[in-house]
Amino acid sequence: MSSAAELSSSADIPGHPAVPGDTAEVRSVASPAEQADESAGQSAERPTGIPEATVARLPVYLRALYTLGERGVGTVASEELAAAAGVNSAKLRKDLSYLGSYGIRGVGYDVDYLVYQVSRALGLTQNWPVVIVGAGNLGRALANYGGFLTRGFRIAAVLDSDHAMVGREVGSVIVGHVSDLEAIVASHAIAIGVIAVPAGAAQAVCDRLVGAGVTSILNFAPLVLTVPEGVDVRKVDLSIELQILAFHAQRRSAERFGQVAGPAAAEA
Repeated sequence: MSSAAELSSSADIPGHPAVPGDTAEVRSVASPAEQADESAGQSAERPTGIPEATVARLPVYLRALYTLGERGVGTVASEELAAAAGVNSAKLRKDLSYLGSYGIRGVGYDVDYLVYQVSRALGLTQNWPVVIVGAGNLGRALANYGGFLTRGFRIAAVLDSDHAMVGREVGSVIVGHVSDLEAIVASHAIAIGVIAVPAGAAQAVCDRLVGAGVTSILNFAPLVLTVPEGVDVRKVDLSIELQILAFHAQRRSAERFGQVAGPAAAEA
């Protein structure tokens, strides 16, 4: 990931001249809660100087920027980009300042250049080779998703222990046997692994990925993996997300019922 100092100028990008006198947009005063959030983020900064909370929001900004670019939008005000990302504009401007990106007063941000800056900060200016372990329904769906390549990720291999799956074409690769995991990681210089196997096999797969040198893991198995220092794990549990949605749906249903039943109950 590039440092903020490296991203502070547009002059190092071919065909993108520096803008003399670039100045930050007029900033609104952050609330005490926002200031506390920023202070908390500062205390958990990554080695690059970008807080973890900011890193977590950068992909959201990038998704919004891609959508704007697809609509042919050339420049965007911080308020519009913040609304598209679901954050307030003061927080967005603070986050982007870590990349050395300041909007031009009265103009806003250049969408294409901001896409470059955010992509560079996230390390997406290269195609990262990814191995998916597990060629079940989820693994195949991930391998067939075409959006990864346009976002900086290339599915280099899909592995499974089921001989009925080995040799089948999934996405743009042929499913290999999981016994070749270490050789695949080495030959493709893979740094990112995706675990899409049942919970009972997930830790063993994780251990093999780590042993092979994989330092970043996306885990779809419904359990918490144990990894050594220096290995990053992101967990995606769809059932938990659905349960949270069920909670909110139940609460809204109860509120609607209360509104309807309330007057009747009062008359009784």
